[in-house]
Amino acid sequence: MHLSGIHHLTAITSDIRGNHGFYTGTLGLRLVKKTVNQDDVSAYHLFYADGRGAPGTDITFFDWPVPRERRGTHSVVRTGFRVGSEASLAWWEDRLRAMGVAHDAPQVRDGRRAIDFEDPEGQRLSLVVDAGSPGSGSAWLKGPVPAEHQIRGLGPIVLSVPRLEPTGHVLTSVMNMRAARRYVRADSAEVHVFEMGGGGPAGELHVAVEPKSPAARQGAGGVHHVAFRTTAAEYEQWAARLEETGMPSSGPVDRFYFKSLYFREPNGILFEIATDEPGFAADEPEDSMGERLALPPFLESRRSEIEAGLKPLS
Repeated sequence: MHLSGIHHLTAITSDIRGNHGFYTGTLGLRLVKKTVNQDDVSAYHLFYADGRGAPGTDITFFDWPVPRERRGTHSVVRTGFRVGSEASLAWWEDRLRAMGVAHDAPQVRDGRRAIDFEDPEGQRLSLVVDAGSPGSGSAWLKGPVPAEHQIRGLGPIVLSVPRLEPTGHVLTSVMNMRAARRYVRADSAEVHVFEMGGGGPAGELHVAVEPKSPAARQGAGGVHHVAFRTTAAEYEQWAARLEETGMPSSGPVDRFYFKSLYFREPNGILFEIATDEPGFAADEPEDSMGERLALPPFLESRRSEIEAGLKPLS
C-alpha cells in the first residue's frame, strides 16, 4: 500500500478575481472546477489544473478575507510546477518577464533547473524542469500557453519544519514514503527528500529543516494543506492504517470528486490523503468543466442561496 504522488495543493487567496486572472491567464492553467468550500459555502473553492483535471496537476484556492500569511516554519513554503524541458523553462522566463512577474534567475536545485517566483499575493511558486518522470499532463487547447510549454503538474512540494525527526517518522513509518537523499540550499538550510510512487518531482516532498525560523501564521498567500494520491481500492486501508498507527484524523470524508482523509503531522502541517476517483467529470462534461458553479449533490438544494453569496470571477 503506497501513495503514488502529490494529488493537489490547496492554498488561500483574499482576491479571488485576481487569483483567477493570474492562474488561468498568466500561468495558463485550466479552471476545471468552480465550486465552494464544502465546510464554508460562502467561499469559492477553485481548482486549476491541466486540460483534463488529472490528479496531481491541480492547485486549488479557498477565497477567504484574511490578512497575508506570516511566513515561517511549520508550513508548506513552496509549490513546484513541472515543465517538460529546458526550452520550456527559457520560454517561461521570457513570459514571466513580459507579464511583469518578478522572478529569480534560473538556478539548479537538487539537480534540476528551476525558476522561483510568486503570485500577486506572495504565494511562493517554482517552475521545475521535469523531462523524465511519469505524468506528462494533458494540454488545455483553449489556454493562452502553447501546448509544448504548458505546466505539466505539481511537484515537488517544499515543507519547513523546525525538527526533521517527528515529520520524517510519519512520512516513512505511517505514509510509507522513502527517504531518498538530502541537499543543502543556497541559504544553508538542510533539505531532506522523501519519495512516493515512481519518484521524480511529481512524487517528491522536500522537507527543509529550519529550527531558527519563527512559526508561520496562515493567511492569504499561504498554503492550507497538501494532498497525496491513493486509489478508491486502497482508501479504506489508509483510513485503517491511520487509526492503527495512532494518527488522529478526520476519518473518511466524501468530497464527491474524491474521498479524503485529513490529519496533521507532528509539526502541525495539514495533510490529506485523497483518491484519484471519481474525478472532476463526475458532474459535468469534461469539455465544459469549470464553466458553471458546480455543487455536489448534498449542496444542490442550496444553489440559489449559495450563488447569491458569491461574487463574479470577472
